[in-house]
Amino acid sequence: DEEHVSWDEAWQICHDTFAYTNHTVLPEALERWPVSLMESLLPRHMMIIYEINRRHLEQVKAKFPGDDDRLRRMSLIEEDGEKRVHMANLSIVGSHAVNGVAALHSEIIKQSLFKDFYEMFPERFQNKTNGITQRRWLLKCNPSLSNLIADTIGEKWVTDLSQLRQLSDKGDQAFLKQIQTSKRENKIRLAALIKKDYNIDVDIDSIFDCHVKRIHEYKRQLLNVFHIITFYNEILRNPEGPWVKRTIMFGGKAAPGYHTAKMIIKLINSVAKVVNNHPIVSKFLHVVYFENYRVSLAEKIIPATDLSEQISTAGTEASGTGNMKFMLNGALTIGTLDGANVEMREEMGSENIFIFGMTVEEVEELKVKGYDPTSFYENNSALRECIDQINSGHFCPEEPTVFHSLVDSLLVHGDRFMLLADYQSYIDCQKRVSQTYTNQKQWVTMCLKNIAFSGKFSSDRTIREYAKDIWGA
Repeated sequence: DEEHVSWDEAWQICHDTFAYTNHTVLPEALERWPVSLMESLLPRHMMIIYEINRRHLEQVKAKFPGDDDRLRRMSLIEEDGEKRVHMANLSIVGSHAVNGVAALHSEIIKQSLFKDFYEMFPERFQNKTNGITQRRWLLKCNPSLSNLIADTIGEKWVTDLSQLRQLSDKGDQAFLKQIQTSKRENKIRLAALIKKDYNIDVDIDSIFDCHVKRIHEYKRQLLNVFHIITFYNEILRNPEGPWVKRTIMFGGKAAPGYHTAKMIIKLINSVAKVVNNHPIVSKFLHVVYFENYRVSLAEKIIPATDLSEQISTAGTEASGTGNMKFMLNGALTIGTLDGANVEMREEMGSENIFIFGMTVEEVEELKVKGYDPTSFYENNSALRECIDQINSGHFCPEEPTVFHSLVDSLLVHGDRFMLLADYQSYIDCQKRVSQTYTNQKQWVTMCLKNIAFSGKFSSDRTIREYAKDIWGA
């Protein structure tokens, strides 16, 4: 319209200029814009989108003749109900490259989410595993560990994180002790912050177990709450038991209109109030919810963490980057085979990470078979006790019905993210965590392996790959 360029030349410019990075497989997060809104606000854009779609569907028809169902699936305009523009489809058609942000995520995109488009344009699809910057997430936020590493292998890791591999064979007792001392100093600092801001006294020798990320059902903060309640019940049944102490910390924000996420925040705080004020349970367990989780707070939490919670349902977390930050700072991970956890395990070895739960394939099999969460509820007494306590108002006696909607989401509305199916595996894995923590030499050796094999997860590597493979720079 303005530059008087032909359609073909304009389209080539667009195609060469744009690349699409997908960051989610959740359908509700893939935007679909109402055609009526577009036509009233951006009528010329809508005309152009219709023409892009016409030409695109001609190409699809030529490659897959007679496949009308494929045409419907690949159209940029959804016709079911109110007409909408499918923005992800438009992004793929208008880009020269399409990528996911972890190896598993990129495979899911090709085999499931955008399967039709992968079959149409296989050469466009690739993977770019996310990364983090070690300048912020180690050098700046963890000076004691940074200095120890620099004294041991020099400072080249600041711009080449693969240098950390040199640490993998440094597991002598003296070096492990220095790693342990560094972690302890960071825990002391975080404990002081918790005391100052929340007036909670936490035990430095307890496992600092952290779950910090956006509050979302797929990230399964609620599963972590189930573990807290299960531990609470176990302590009450056997107050003299050989319990390994825990300080379980949460941080993260809910989207403004996301009611379920806000109820999960309320539940965590309600459980924390009961646990922290119980004369017996509080000897072994504390729960902390950090308000206003943000980068400056993360810089204090991550260096002090012993255990990183990365427990999304397999196939839902595109990558995650918090998982990498914790790994780099010598926290061990409890997690599912989801997102970048898969590649973290490949780098460090399966003996240095606590993996539980269903795989992507097992999740799909269970869906196909027909997932019935009530059977897990009925056949697991510890799980049933936990859910019944939430439902009865045990943790919020002043509003006993307040959490009914959370319980209904599990038992009535199908437990979309399969917390009940993964519950027992998670509880068993948490027991392995506690057992391992009692052997500090083994624990700190695992921490060292996490640090040493985190080199792949530098954003320097990620950015180099984008520059080379997508932009030809």
